Amino acid sequence: MLLIQNGRVLDPYTQMDALCDVLIGDDGVIAQVAEHIDAPAGCTVYDASGLTVSPGFVDGHVHFRDPGQTQKEDVLTGAAAAAAGGYATVICMANTVPTCDTPEIIRYVTDKAKDCPVQVLQAGSVTKGLKGQELTDFDALLEAGAPCLTDDGINLTSAALCRTAMVEAAKRGTLLSFHEEEPSLVPSPGVNYGSEAAKHFGVPGAMASAESAMIGRDIALALDTGARVLFQHVSSAQSVALIRAGKAMGAKIYAEVTPHHLSLTEDDVPAHGTYARMNPPLRKEADRQALIAALADGTIDMVATDHAPHTAEEKTREFAKAPSGITGLETAFSVCNTYLVQTGKLTPMQLVDRMSKAPAEIYGLTDRAVQAGNFARLVLLDWDTEKVYETYKSKGINTPYTGKKLTGSPKAIVTGVKVTE
Repeated sequence: MLLIQNGRVLDPYTQMDALCDVLIGDDGVIAQVAEHIDAPAGCTVYDASGLTVSPGFVDGHVHFRDPGQTQKEDVLTGAAAAAAGGYATVICMANTVPTCDTPEIIRYVTDKAKDCPVQVLQAGSVTKGLKGQELTDFDALLEAGAPCLTDDGINLTSAALCRTAMVEAAKRGTLLSFHEEEPSLVPSPGVNYGSEAAKHFGVPGAMASAESAMIGRDIALALDTGARVLFQHVSSAQSVALIRAGKAMGAKIYAEVTPHHLSLTEDDVPAHGTYARMNPPLRKEADRQALIAALADGTIDMVATDHAPHTAEEKTREFAKAPSGITGLETAFSVCNTYLVQTGKLTPMQLVDRMSKAPAEIYGLTDRAVQAGNFARLVLLDWDTEKVYETYKSKGINTPYTGKKLTGSPKAIVTGVKVTE
């Protein structure tokens, strides 16, 4: 048994915000939540004084590069990074090598992760080989355990194929997760079009309208088909306005935003170079503020890291030739707490909701509340202590937050009766 004492339970499912002890049985199921619980004989006690106890975070968008690119990350190192970041569950994208377009690859990932404290789920691809030409066998991928279908990293440019995918997904109630960038409006990826940063690196950049044009199209298709559609890593104010309007019209749409788009802008790119190169790119301060406001009012549903490890060698290439993406699992809470909660933009309850409850519900993950009868998947959080990240569990160190003074950090996750610090 495990008794977590002296913590402050902060639970967006029940709206509980109170000092409580949490008792977890030998089976890993929460047995009791109460103001004070005496430790049963032989029970392990964890002193959570000064910490909050919340449902573990859920990240709907990570890249563990396994199979195929395990020099960058693998399932086990990715899961270790997720645990360090406070995550109970992560969902891996399908752009593995080979593409995760068969049940066998889904089972390979989930089998490899079976003993990890973090639940690792593997998405299936929408099209075979991410080629945007032929749909995968949706039923086979879902039966193998895929929580959603996505061609992440590649836009479904054919409206007709995209609509067909939505029709098929709607029949099954399946979530489609879309990377939205019209390729013809991305002269070069990784940095905002026409920005000083783009000029600094001698590249044209990616237009904000590349994202919003595809989001507008797919809102129309979602309304037409009734499909459940998630817009990944939203980056611009115009996209936010379209999503807000689409929701008002009744579209079954959702949106995610990354910690880096909530905390950095195009003005930060020259200082960080390739460690701030990403798709979609960092935009303007007005876009960042629009993203924060949308996360606060629920237009954007959740935070997702788009954890994208690359080797140091790749990231030391010149800007135009380096791969896009940064790591984010380990720093996500600290960044969001620093830029959102400490600045008064979100309450602690709202942040926990956007990092745990909202993504869990969108992906159909149930029984996550801190209450008796649920299997314990918890995170213990310090909101106030200064945190500086220098080393990582991930193989990837491609992050602009190394050495930066942040506030707060995850102290441990609890999976059943196992505490991982």
